[in-house]
Amino acid sequence: MNVLALEPWHSGSRRRFLDGLAEHSTHDIRSVTMPGRFWQWRMEGGGVTLAQKVRSVVDDGFRPDLLFATDMVNLPAVLSLARPHLDDVPAVVYFHENQLTYPVPPDEERERAYAITNYLSALAADRVVFNTQSHFDEFTEALPQLLRDFPDFTNMHTVRDIRDKSTVLHPGIDLAAHDEYRSADTGRTPRGTAPPVVLWNQRWEYDKNPSGFFRMMNRLDDAEVPFRLILAGKHFHEQPEAFERAFERYAGRILHYGYAEDFDQYSRLLHRADVVVSTARHEFFGGAIQEAIYCGCHPVLPNRLSYPELIPETHHRPLLHAPILYDDADHLFAVLRSILQREERPLPPDTLRQMPAPLDWGAHAADYDDLFETVVEQPLTPA
Repeated sequence: MNVLALEPWHSGSRRRFLDGLAEHSTHDIRSVTMPGRFWQWRMEGGGVTLAQKVRSVVDDGFRPDLLFATDMVNLPAVLSLARPHLDDVPAVVYFHENQLTYPVPPDEERERAYAITNYLSALAADRVVFNTQSHFDEFTEALPQLLRDFPDFTNMHTVRDIRDKSTVLHPGIDLAAHDEYRSADTGRTPRGTAPPVVLWNQRWEYDKNPSGFFRMMNRLDDAEVPFRLILAGKHFHEQPEAFERAFERYAGRILHYGYAEDFDQYSRLLHRADVVVSTARHEFFGGAIQEAIYCGCHPVLPNRLSYPELIPETHHRPLLHAPILYDDADHLFAVLRSILQREERPLPPDTLRQMPAPLDWGAHAADYDDLFETVVEQPLTPA
């Protein structure tokens, strides 16, 4: 089967996702992409460029059986501008995130036009796929309110139509790439020696709530709880002040500071850490956390968002080991203090490694192939 994949933001985790899918799928996946910059313009005008690229690919002899687009694609624009090159080719839209519920900083207002683009793309697709169940739930709960904001012809029935053709499929991750860095000399602290290492490997942005993380670390430090830090998330133009203040306070205990762009370095840092913490306000999936867990970091995560569905229920509060999910700031403090003071044991690395293992592309790509085949075999059913 020929699959034509559209990604107007071919960068970071989106690029790794698409490249991993193309490498491991049994189908022939041809990628049509644009550089990962100017995200608003990608959603506003990217459909014109993608349609031009689609026409060129088809004219060169690649006849797609399926179109696979991500949430930043204006799918109706591509479908209309690429006629008749796509004919009746069925389309899947995959939501890594959405602009109905993506958290907006307090000093900004949500741009409704981008949410409408997401809505219209979901309406135009033959199948809508969300990366987590929690993402699907929040999107379909927010959509009616978006439509109610219009004065008439709200087409509320389309919410049901979108829900009925939606499914959930977690992203694949190239976890196996971390295996060669599991050697005994990675630097992870033997029990009872130097202070444990706490990892932050998420983006240094508002929605991940780094200020909440550092408030917690300051509280632990004030209580004389020992720890060291690895701060290895990606940041963009300006790094949050919370990181600058943390560098001043913890400089002697920070083992790494800044984005680890080199994969070798990044994987070694994950294997060196003992605990990975999330204080996120919002998370559609959380691939960085899954990588850290695979590399042996005990996760301490909010009991909300996508985390409860990605952590096996038996490990939410495991017997004889430290909890994984916390309910509020006081609970987080108690869990981290017990781990860092070695009053409670983290889960063994082999147990942690097994938790995200089903997401590895080596096994998970077959689920995407099954999805593609199902969509192609069924007749088109417009919403």
